[in-house]
Amino acid sequence: MHFISEELENYVEQHSQNEPELLVKLFKETHQKILQPRMLSGHFQGRVLSMLSKIINPKNILEIGTYTGYAALCLAEGMQKEGTLDTIDVKEELVSIQQKYFDLSPWKGQIFAHLGDALEIIPTLNKKYDLVFIDADKENYINYFNMIVPIMNKGGIILSDNVLWSGKVLEELNPKDMSTKILLEYNQLVNKDARVETVLLPIRDGLTVSRVL
Repeated sequence: MHFISEELENYVEQHSQNEPELLVKLFKETHQKILQPRMLSGHFQGRVLSMLSKIINPKNILEIGTYTGYAALCLAEGMQKEGTLDTIDVKEELVSIQQKYFDLSPWKGQIFAHLGDALEIIPTLNKKYDLVFIDADKENYINYFNMIVPIMNKGGIILSDNVLWSGKVLEELNPKDMSTKILLEYNQLVNKDARVETVLLPIRDGLTVSRVL
């Protein structure tokens, strides 16, 4: 996941906005209590998500893959005053830490955490979205994208995480590696699909920004 030197990564973080204190605490608790804490967005990517959300100023946000809620709280920073954020995850063991920090945030009552299969939950939400963040099981990225595009407002932004997949997108494909196979197809899809325009940013593990036309 480290495509630049650790020294440069540290420099980048030191010259980016500090993360809010609530996120510092969430970062620490995630690393203390949760398996695979590297899945958390973290300081730099979190500030990127926050900045993009502030530029977009979305009314409704959808996140697929909540984990412990760090990215959701970053995205909420740019949300309109009366906005909502729906976030979906399948892991019941993460619900308590998610809700703890959502309730401590300025957006208590505006962030709605859904437990279950995103492909089943999304059709029940009955909203149009201005900003979507896809950061869940890679095997369903194409399914998520095709489900999301029709419920996006024109000009809405779809962010897709982990699209460089620790550099595996450049390696010879193992036929049994479905995650990499789907990500390769996904990266081609969002680059060629006439419904969006896309730029792939080499931020952390790769972040694609797709604007709905």
